[in-house]
Amino acid sequence: MKKRVLSLITAVVLVAGIVTGCGKSGASGDKVIKVAASETPHSEILSKAKDILSKQGYDLQVTVFEDYVQPNNVVEQGEFDANYFQHINYLDSFNEENGTHLVVADNGKVHYEPFGIYPGTKSALSDLADGDSIAVPNDTTNEARALLLLEQEGFITLKEGAGVTATVNDIADNPKNLEIVEVEAAQVPKQLPSVCFGVINGNYALEAGLNVGKDALAIEAASGEAIQQYVNIIAVKEGNQSKDKIKALTDVLKSAEIVSYIKDNYEGAVVPYEGD
Repeated sequence: MKKRVLSLITAVVLVAGIVTGCGKSGASGDKVIKVAASETPHSEILSKAKDILSKQGYDLQVTVFEDYVQPNNVVEQGEFDANYFQHINYLDSFNEENGTHLVVADNGKVHYEPFGIYPGTKSALSDLADGDSIAVPNDTTNEARALLLLEQEGFITLKEGAGVTATVNDIADNPKNLEIVEVEAAQVPKQLPSVCFGVINGNYALEAGLNVGKDALAIEAASGEAIQQYVNIIAVKEGNQSKDKIKALTDVLKSAEIVSYIKDNYEGAVVPYEGD
């Protein structure tokens, strides 16, 4: 009888240990924030946030990706809690094309990176001549943004209403018969030696050693349609946008300390989004 009682007590203790262990694992997971990010400036900004989050008991783990597809896939699949590399228009386009279920985290609009026109074989926009070539990103949303900047500068006119969905097919007027060279966004800086000008994303300009405030010949107007549509965000899988650890992450990224870091470190190439 004593042996049976002892065995029963042992079994109860083992079960309790398993349940307790599971509980601890869950709690630990709630304090780990896994984020997929582009290298510049996203992972750099996150590195500044890491120390602040650590003081709050969170372990921010950042993995850098070099493409615009896997960061969304790993969040959709639940391998990562969030990503930080894209603007909302790209996110919407990605969801539509891939059937994913990603959304902007609450308070998750962090910064924008002004597009710029950069010198290639020519150093001044006033030198633009008939038939000159301009490289632009070839993905749906970034190409529209580049074309809007070219329209802002008076080089082309887009069809009415084309806006942030514009493609080269929406060019209504091209008085200088410009050749629009469409390449993958990350490759535009590499095209500069062979085109007259290039329209480059802020992060890829930084990676190429270019600064929109110093090197760009023209940049997007802060009040323009494109800026409002292309804020870089923290994206999560639908249903996770209000989780405590996601809220902790976005609160830190919108904090005065991170806002100051962005302003001081990027000199206008990256601009904190101070709206809702």
